[in-house]
Amino acid sequence: RSGLLGAPLRDATGLTLPYTTAAVVLAHTFVALPFYVISVEGALRSAGEAYDEAAAVLGATRWHTFRRVTLPLALPGVVAGGVLAWARSLGEFGATVTFAGNYPGTTQTMPSRIYAVYLDDPAAARTLAMILLLASVGVLLLLRNRWLTPGAAA
Repeated sequence: RSGLLGAPLRDATGLTLPYTTAAVVLAHTFVALPFYVISVEGALRSAGEAYDEAAAVLGATRWHTFRRVTLPLALPGVVAGGVLAWARSLGEFGATVTFAGNYPGTTQTMPSRIYAVYLDDPAAARTLAMILLLASVGVLLLLRNRWLTPGAAA
């Protein structure tokens, strides 16, 4: 809050980012974004340019081509990138604790809660870890048909 950028930002706007809920979102976005970007980039590259060129020849605008041609072709990669980013963010501990803290009800995430509980009650921490694990596996099981069934992602 009183660092190189924090103090001038606070003085100029009254905005403080560290140790807030917005800081949690920013920290998770920072660590998960590379997973998303790489997946989406690969999906966009694999979609090819032939369909985009055909749409342009037929008179479609760039926005219309992106929305109606490119994005549907790249959608499986976009979804996979979102799942990868979510999975990476779900277990994030270091950036969250460093930048957002571990304040119950404000910035505490499940991994930081597990760590805090583990110090006092290891059995309760294992229970929380199992809940987190079951939630993760549950989401992946719900999405399994999207990845395992040929043609389901298209």
